Amino acid sequence: MSIDDVIYVLCLLGCIGAGHYVKKIGDETQRKFISTGLGLLVVFIASGYHALHCIISTTIGALVVIHMHPSRCHLITFCLMFGYLVFFRLVHVFGLPNYPGHTNMIQMILTLKVSGVAFEKTAAWKKLRQRDKAIAERKSGEDTAGTEPLVEVTDYDVELQDIGFAEIFHYCFNYIGVLTGPYYRYRTYLDYFEMPFKDYAPHISATIEKLKYAGLYCSLYLVANYIWPLEYALSEEFYQERSFIYRLMYVWPTFFTFRMRIYTGLTLSECVCTMAGFGAYPDEADATNGEGPRKQYAHLRRDADKRTYNFTTIVNTRVRSVETCWTFREGMKHWNICIQYWLAVNVYKLFPSKQYRTIVTLLCSAFWHGFRPGHYFCIMGAPFYVSLEDMWNKLVRKDATGLQRQIIDILFWIAKFFAFSYLGISFLLASFSNIWKYYSSVYHIGYVEWCVFMVLGKYLLNLKKSAEKRQQKQKEVAESEKEQMKKVA
Repeated sequence: MSIDDVIYVLCLLGCIGAGHYVKKIGDETQRKFISTGLGLLVVFIASGYHALHCIISTTIGALVVIHMHPSRCHLITFCLMFGYLVFFRLVHVFGLPNYPGHTNMIQMILTLKVSGVAFEKTAAWKKLRQRDKAIAERKSGEDTAGTEPLVEVTDYDVELQDIGFAEIFHYCFNYIGVLTGPYYRYRTYLDYFEMPFKDYAPHISATIEKLKYAGLYCSLYLVANYIWPLEYALSEEFYQERSFIYRLMYVWPTFFTFRMRIYTGLTLSECVCTMAGFGAYPDEADATNGEGPRKQYAHLRRDADKRTYNFTTIVNTRVRSVETCWTFREGMKHWNICIQYWLAVNVYKLFPSKQYRTIVTLLCSAFWHGFRPGHYFCIMGAPFYVSLEDMWNKLVRKDATGLQRQIIDILFWIAKFFAFSYLGISFLLASFSNIWKYYSSVYHIGYVEWCVFMVLGKYLLNLKKSAEKRQQKQKEVAESEKEQMKKVA
């Protein structure tokens, strides 16, 4: 592990330990300030004076959220925060010193949090306006039908319109999630201080369970990284002395190492939440990743000690599901879920063109991750493989049963991880020269194979459709002849 990684892990472990004591602070205001103080301390430990980037960008973004009209504050904040992300990553162009790697992760999360508050405020403002318009129409008698229900508005929607700088600052620099997520809504943050759920959730047992897995992932990462380091794929020995098969198969252990590294960080981040009781909701609230409760839950504070709780809101990756699901599409759904929630709600659903919303969402994701070509090779290659997988799923997997289905599932699982690994190594190699050198050394076999299977799949799919049409036509002819025979009889 590098020194940065050691500092990163120590900061996360410190935050986990602090959670047990922070949770016990009775005064909510005091707990809020202590949480923010700890968050700022973590940012300064991980970033040094580069933490000024985080504070400056958050301050500017928060002022825009507060002072811009709600109808457009989300777009302005989005452009400003992502624009600052560009400046932050190109500071060397302006003669400023480069930042540590973990400062980049902090800045990424802050970008989502600040712009996320702006999107929430705009969405709440639209609901309030729709409700007021409906009430005015009913009073004036214009709503003759009287069947349209009023838009459901909560106290939270009203509260967002008067959100202040201090609240946004506390939310962004709360030590829970400040280092590497998970992303959570401002509403989830408020509930931590206003609801009693944290006092009754099984925070210690949940944390211990996650720590066990974090230890396993970390051990696997250290072993795999020692045996198959990514740096070896950049050496001349790798290209001159290793066979084609060895180079091609090297994507498997390198992506395994990458997964274990990510799983370790994300699981420790979830431990920071669980130890503090953050993101705990009763099962009846129907909480989902990133978003939080989807049902009314304020009344659940009554008899809070008699309810069962979960931490679904802050679960960022379903590791077991990623590893065991059969298809690439399913694996994507279980990976980085809280970030996917932010992209889905604030980019995908709001983009005006349905035709281009998927490509724009993926571009936004790649842009958020960074400017290196590897990010775009990896993320923008995913939809191509998913469409290929969907095609062959219709051809061979959808209607298969029994042993045949089991064999096909295993083949899909192998293909899924090869696709993840083959695309993932471009993410790790980062630069275009490194990516092109590696892909050329294996004759771009992944892309060539997928193109061949795409053409073959389309051909077989057309044959299948033609056969189905012929069968349908023969069936119609047979029924027609049967009707004619009945008339003759």
